[in-house]
Amino acid sequence: MYEISVLRMPDDFEGEVVATLISRTAGSRRAVLYLHGFTDYFFQDHLAEHYVERGIDFYALDLRKYGRSLLPHQTRGLIRSVTDYFPEIDEAVRLIRRDHDEVTINAHSTGGLVAALWADRVRGRGLVQGLALNSPFFDLNVPAPLRLAADLLRTPLSYTKKALPLGLNTVYGQTLHRSEGGEWDYDLDLKPLAGFSVHSMWLAAIRRAQRRLHAGLSVDVPVLVLASATGLRVRDFVPEARSADVVLDPRQIARWSTQVGPHVTCVRIQDGVHDLVLSAEPVRKQVFAELDRWMTTYVHQGNEKRP
Repeated sequence: MYEISVLRMPDDFEGEVVATLISRTAGSRRAVLYLHGFTDYFFQDHLAEHYVERGIDFYALDLRKYGRSLLPHQTRGLIRSVTDYFPEIDEAVRLIRRDHDEVTINAHSTGGLVAALWADRVRGRGLVQGLALNSPFFDLNVPAPLRLAADLLRTPLSYTKKALPLGLNTVYGQTLHRSEGGEWDYDLDLKPLAGFSVHSMWLAAIRRAQRRLHAGLSVDVPVLVLASATGLRVRDFVPEARSADVVLDPRQIARWSTQVGPHVTCVRIQDGVHDLVLSAEPVRKQVFAELDRWMTTYVHQGNEKRP
């Protein structure tokens, strides 16, 4: 059903690096490349099926230090800059474009932030025809004083592997995983209920990327930004967590969405969870309908329709 390719990248500060490209194709000249978020990897088979059923080839990247790409000597998710991910995205897009005329990046959470900055870097080259961002990580969902403290990590601390004493929250995982009454069955070794530890180096890299986006990007392709209608900040599980974003603040996502480029569509999804395609079935049907409508209107338009 899927083909898996290991992409060998140049070594980084921890040594050997790989990324993993997963594909499920329908023999199309159109393709989608999916980028996951923090504490994540590709497991959303129904997302791949949605695209393939519509005659769109599906690809996903397990980015360096995540999922299928995590090597024994590596610290999970640890980067010095979000640009560390650009080489594997470059290579994945190069491989996909050998057989495709139209490429859309569909990215979630941290992947959405990375995709926006990557697309800004390659603007004018025609490498991709659209960005669909699912709850992109455009700002920190913390009180303003903590956000200021994060910005103070422009110090030697930002270049260390020091894990920050933030604690680990299982609420989001409890809303998703079958073992906790959720709908989804994924590998808890690759996507733990409590997430990954946050390191000062990673947080500093994310804040630099967010400040760059807040200053304004110039992505030159149509952009869709999807976010939940409701955000909820809780430390312990409550039933309402199954119908809200408990990771990010959707108001921040909507606020910063227009900084991605001049052509942005922002849609708020009632009762959506953080990864909107993992919401309850009626909600994710709306998410897929919004994706289909946007792609038909803005991405496919002007491209020759071939099987």
